[in-house]
Amino acid sequence: MMSFDAVIRLVGDVGDEELRRWIAERWVLPESGAAGYVFHEVDVARVQLIHELRYDLAIDEEAMPVVLRLLDQVYALRRRLRLLHDAIEAQPEELRQGLLAQLGPLLSDDR
Repeated sequence: MMSFDAVIRLVGDVGDEELRRWIAERWVLPESGAAGYVFHEVDVARVQLIHELRYDLAIDEEAMPVVLRLLDQVYALRRRLRLLHDAIEAQPEELRQGLLAQLGPLLSDDR
């Protein structure tokens, strides 16, 4: 976990006011405690992502909520696919092979 000031130092060119705005906009959701904000690893990664989107890819503040929402959907889908993969891997070999045969067209890179 990291403090607000530690995140500012880590990211570099994001100022206090800007990070507070990202929190107010709910782009980043750190815990709020008696000593201030506490950022978990996922929060720090989110700050770094937003920084990259804003400064490296020039995503403006108006488009940022849409971009973040789409990325959140992609990450959620990836988590679900990982769970599905793990569930399939836990099945007996015969069932796994049958599922893979049925899913073959979906798994193909030829579209």
